[in-house]
Amino acid sequence: MELAKFKPPKPKTMGRGAQKCQRCGTRDAVIQKYNLYLCRQCFREIAYALNFRKYS
Repeated sequence: MELAKFKPPKPKTMGRGAQKCQRCGTRDAVIQKYNLYLCRQCFREIAYALNFRKYS
């Protein structure tokens, strides 16, 4: 009965935690440029397959 007085948290719609990585689901360091929506770790693993090249 005591738990019924608290509302469930709202889903996040803005800010850093609003986007999720499409590959692993984490919410930190998500790259949104070019509509990638990948975290930086997943991006480094599959960047070569997406035709991103390292020039330096």
